[in-house]
Amino acid sequence: MRNSKAELNNPVEGKRVRFVEDAGYPQNADGVCGYLEAVGDSTSKRSFYDRVFKRLIDVIMSFCGLIILSPAFLIITVAVLIDDPGPIFFKQKRVGLNKRFFYLHKFRTMKMSTPHDTPTHMLVDPGRYITRVGAFLRKHSLDELPQFWDIFVSNMSIIGPRPALYNQDLLTAERDRYNANDIKPGLTGWAQINGRDELSIPDKARLDGVYTKKLNAGGFAAFLFDCRCFFGTAFSVARAEGVVEGGTGAAAGEEPHDPNNKENHK
Repeated sequence: MRNSKAELNNPVEGKRVRFVEDAGYPQNADGVCGYLEAVGDSTSKRSFYDRVFKRLIDVIMSFCGLIILSPAFLIITVAVLIDDPGPIFFKQKRVGLNKRFFYLHKFRTMKMSTPHDTPTHMLVDPGRYITRVGAFLRKHSLDELPQFWDIFVSNMSIIGPRPALYNQDLLTAERDRYNANDIKPGLTGWAQINGRDELSIPDKARLDGVYTKKLNAGGFAAFLFDCRCFFGTAFSVARAEGVVEGGTGAAAGEEPHDPNNKENHK
């Protein structure tokens, strides 16, 4: 049996980090070779709004979402099974508050033969791995619905930086420059409505930093900015903006990588 607690142990949890390029390390999920080096302890403090008021909103909204959307969950479950038999949900290790690892949940949108723990933007010809139902779910962000559970159990928030893969070391280090790892990751955020998959890693981290600064300021201004992100997301999803399969950094012209990962998507 796999030891989940051991798998969720992160040696740099609660630490400030920098990314050290080293060709002796395997290519990570950002397409570069290297590792994270701790350079001190995290000293960022979360605002009262973030710790209390926002958490209350998260609990109420995620609970209501799970109840109201339960018919949609059932329909999507059946569709996923018919299209490509296998697990309904896709569980993946991500970076949470203070770099604590947690398991994020999605509806499975890719075939069982897809390499595991590899971002879509790093797959060569990612479209061939996506199921027919999965393409629809991803276009309209319906594959993200199971994350209402992740929000309910306090691993995520409605609004915040999208949680990085556990091996996206470059993105994690870039976010540290803006204290963006010191808040909970979100279902959607400021970067999501300002480019999403089209953004380069530095631009994504910078936008996550803008949100972090607003959140840490607390008060009514932070609430208004959360509302702006929430309703901006609804508008973007309705227009299917920023979704580029194989597209992180597409706006900057970055090329996808093939990490030759043999682990199955399961």
